[in-house]
Amino acid sequence: MVYRGGLENRFGRKPNGGSNPSLSARYIFVNDWIHIGIWAVVIGAVFGYLWWQGQIQRLAVYVSETREELKKCAWPNWEELKGSTALILVMIALLGGFIVLVDRVLFYIFIH
Repeated sequence: MVYRGGLENRFGRKPNGGSNPSLSARYIFVNDWIHIGIWAVVIGAVFGYLWWQGQIQRLAVYVSETREELKKCAWPNWEELKGSTALILVMIALLGGFIVLVDRVLFYIFIH
């Protein structure tokens, strides 16, 4: 039975200033655990189905092969990384300036 309309705290205040929990609060707590349990079962079932189909093994092979390929890549050192970052920032600023310039010119041509 769920009480509504302000009757949840029908027992009054406790000596420490707090109030007794309502009956409906217990149902909400249990309801949360039921939802968690249902989602755990659903996620477990999906994982089990993917395992049965061999998709988990395929994912593990994919991750392993990706790691091997990444070991073959040439990674930039700190100086190359700083230089590339600076170049990208300069190019973004130039592109932004160009777009602003073209926007102002077209605005002047078509609006005025």
